[in-house]
Amino acid sequence: MSAKLPDGATLSIAVTYGSPKTVSAITNANPGVASSTAHGMSNGALMEVLSGWNKINDRIIRVSAQATDTFALEGIDTTDTTMFPVGTGAGTVREITAFTQIAQILGFSTTGGDPTEVKFSFLDEDFERTLPSVYSAQTVKIDIADDPSLAGYIALKAASDARALRALKLSLRGGSSVIYNGIVALNETPTVTKGAVMAVTATFSLQGRPVRYAS
Repeated sequence: MSAKLPDGATLSIAVTYGSPKTVSAITNANPGVASSTAHGMSNGALMEVLSGWNKINDRIIRVSAQATDTFALEGIDTTDTTMFPVGTGAGTVREITAFTQIAQILGFSTTGGDPTEVKFSFLDEDFERTLPSVYSAQTVKIDIADDPSLAGYIALKAASDARALRALKLSLRGGSSVIYNGIVALNETPTVTKGAVMAVTATFSLQGRPVRYAS
C-alpha cells in the first residue's frame, strides 16, 4: 500500500519548441520506435507528437533509446495493429526546449477524462446492459494568486491570447510526472473576496490523453 500527498509538486508550461522533425515511420513494438533522420533529440526529451495514429496524436511523449536516426516513444506500446495500423504512424514531432514554472498555485483540479458508457437492451430483455465507450473531454483548471509580473502568468497570458496548444508538466515529489497537452485560456479578472487571496484561473482544454512517467 502506498499513499502520497501532492504537497511540494510544481507545475510548468512549455514556452519554447524546436522545429518540427519529420517521422517517416513508427514500428509496431513496445515501445514503438520512430524513424526520423538526424532528429537531434536526447534521451529524456519531451516532444509533442503529430501522427497518423490518433492514439498518440497531440500527446506529449518522452524520448528513450535514441540513436542517430531513430528513437523510442517511452511508455507507448504500439503492438496492437488494430489501434496502430501498420505503416500509418508517420507524422512529425517537435521537442519542448524550455518550460516556465507557474508559481503561486492555490488550486489544481481536473474534470472529465472518465470513460463514458453506452446503455442498451435487447428487445426480449427486461434489463439494460452497458458497454464502455470513449473517454470524456478533459480540462485542467489552475487557480493562481494574482500577480501579472510573474513569468508563469506572462507565459499563460501569451498562450491564452494566441489560443495556443501548450504542454503542461506536473512534477511530483519523488520524481514522477504527468504531462498534459491543451489549449490555454486565462481569465485575467481576479477574484475579489474580502479576507481571501485574489486569484485568477487558467484552464487547459486537453487535446490528447495525459501521459504519466514514474520517474
